[in-house]
Amino acid sequence: MSKIEVNTVEPQCGTTLTIGASGDTVTIPSGATISNLGTAAGFGSTGEVSWNTTKITADPGNAVSGVGYFTDTSGGAFNVTLPSSPSAGNVVAVADYANTWDTNNLTIARNGSNIEGEASDFVCNQEGSTITFVYVDATKGWVTTNSGNSSQAFLQKFVTATGGTITTSGNFKIHTFTGPGTFCVSCAGNPGGSDTVSYMVIAGGGGGGYYTPGGGAGGYRESKAATDTYTASPLNATSGPTYNLPVSVQGYPITVGGGGPGGTPPNNPGTKGNNSVFSTITSTGGGFGAGGPANPTNDGGPGGSGGSGAPRNPSGGNPPGTGNTPPVSPPQGNNGGQSHHEPGVYQLGGGGGGAGGVGASVDPAGPGATSAAAGGAGTTSSINGTPTVRASGGSGGSDNTPRPAASATPGGGGAGGGTGGAG
Repeated sequence: MSKIEVNTVEPQCGTTLTIGASGDTVTIPSGATISNLGTAAGFGSTGEVSWNTTKITADPGNAVSGVGYFTDTSGGAFNVTLPSSPSAGNVVAVADYANTWDTNNLTIARNGSNIEGEASDFVCNQEGSTITFVYVDATKGWVTTNSGNSSQAFLQKFVTATGGTITTSGNFKIHTFTGPGTFCVSCAGNPGGSDTVSYMVIAGGGGGGYYTPGGGAGGYRESKAATDTYTASPLNATSGPTYNLPVSVQGYPITVGGGGPGGTPPNNPGTKGNNSVFSTITSTGGGFGAGGPANPTNDGGPGGSGGSGAPRNPSGGNPPGTGNTPPVSPPQGNNGGQSHHEPGVYQLGGGGGGAGGVGASVDPAGPGATSAAAGGAGTTSSINGTPTVRASGGSGGSDNTPRPAASATPGGGGAGGGTGGAG
């Protein structure tokens, strides 16, 4: 066996150096190290690439087989042209350097060969992707392999937190606060899993007026995260800054607003409910039911949902309170209903507004004049795993007149319901 010892081997002419002939085996001894100071295109086996770590912002011309290109399309879309007259085993790879392929596409120009069996160029439009093209034959041409998106490389993480009463529904944890507390986030998740939370925030209901008007329900705000599966209420926010609410690793103080007390004799209004707060979401307390005809506070109070206005002296009724005050989208509640006074006959209270509907008004000409009006409907959500009605308005009340007295019970529906008016 012959042995040649030299420091450098260069071609006698031209720039191509060939080691061995077709069919020969070139052996690299055990323990030897090959240092690559250039581009090792396709070195080692068919279908491998060596990445050019200098990003490109324009078509490099005919791409070189065995090279991967980091493409930066942040300045605008451009092409990468595949090699002309490729041979089986040629390989070219591209990666989305700036995560902008979705807005500024990278087009792989076929340069006369098929791509995936089609005589058309290939458009790369998925943000953060990496795609390898291997030439197989004239029929299929270049075939994509090893395609993937950067988000797929992340470990899936989900929001992890403590605080409140924790229950589960399927794969979801529900944190319920019925009083002040802190929602403590220890992991904010990531896009591969989930990095947003669903929420429902309900304020305290307004107190009903002593002289019949019902109080409005506390403001109701809800948004179901894109990854959640429960059935939300019609007030579910599906767009805008209150949708897909992100959280970070920190503690979020929770404010749970209490209901406003009802009015006191002889004809005082109720008290507005208190706000509830989580993160950037504030739900406004329900509006109070107005006082009696002799009280200067005759109009219903505004709030998440409005309270009913007072019966007017000598007859009629004063304006009810407006709901969704201050305004948010979707609206957090509805207006209250109108009371009515028929001198010497009756004084009947209107209902407070609810999350799902306005408070009913007394109809002085119809059968409704024999009883006070109902509170506005609440709204149904399954955020806790069970369909539950919440944030109903308080019903009106009646005085002791020749007409039959009506019940002054609060509207049903759970947290956030307004208080019924008293007779």
